[in-house]
Amino acid sequence: MKAFNLRHLLIGLAMLAAAGLALAMVPRHKAADQSPRLDLESMIPKTFNDWHMQAKLDHLQISPDVQAEIDKIYNQTLTRTYSNGQGQQVMLSIAYGGDQSDSMTVHLPEGCYRGQGFDVKHSTPVNMQVGNVEIPVMRLVAEKGARIEPISYWVLIGDSFAHNRTDRKLAQLRYSLTGQIPEGILVRVSSIDANAEDAYRTQQRFLEQMIASMAPALRPKLIGHLTH
Repeated sequence: MKAFNLRHLLIGLAMLAAAGLALAMVPRHKAADQSPRLDLESMIPKTFNDWHMQAKLDHLQISPDVQAEIDKIYNQTLTRTYSNGQGQQVMLSIAYGGDQSDSMTVHLPEGCYRGQGFDVKHSTPVNMQVGNVEIPVMRLVAEKGARIEPISYWVLIGDSFAHNRTDRKLAQLRYSLTGQIPEGILVRVSSIDANAEDAYRTQQRFLEQMIASMAPALRPKLIGHLTH
């Protein structure tokens, strides 16, 4: 009987230790609180090179329930349309969340567009060269009736690019080991264009010029600290 009780006692102690370790590993400090407050509106120039912000927006119209979910996830969002002297247009959307814990994670464009009735095709990971930085982006095409919208986007969790749920979980885990909750940002550009390759070339040029026009100290917020 004593051996039986001792075994149960040891099991109980092990369970308590495991629970204590799990509690100790729960991240409590937001990485965003350790850096200056981000302001997307002032961070992204309204005019750069041959691009000018337009008053008229042609962005995806979000349903109220999806918008409510986005508002819970993100602290700030920025939505703009730019055009250049050649008549090309690029729609820019940036969403920033200071809490990228398990309960709060980015809302990806694939789900956003499908939720609005779009058929999403050709979702493909590619490496986009932006200046001296190689950014892993997702490219896809959303179609709804006559509207054909090629899209390029990337997600940055802390200082790690995250293509998928596994990437996001790994980034969250790396931060949790330091007791921190990572911040996250989603950068998306799109164009109304039946020729996807033309659209992607325009989007890449737009992003190169936009990032080059930003203050150097702010660029890592969008592209991390990569230098290759």
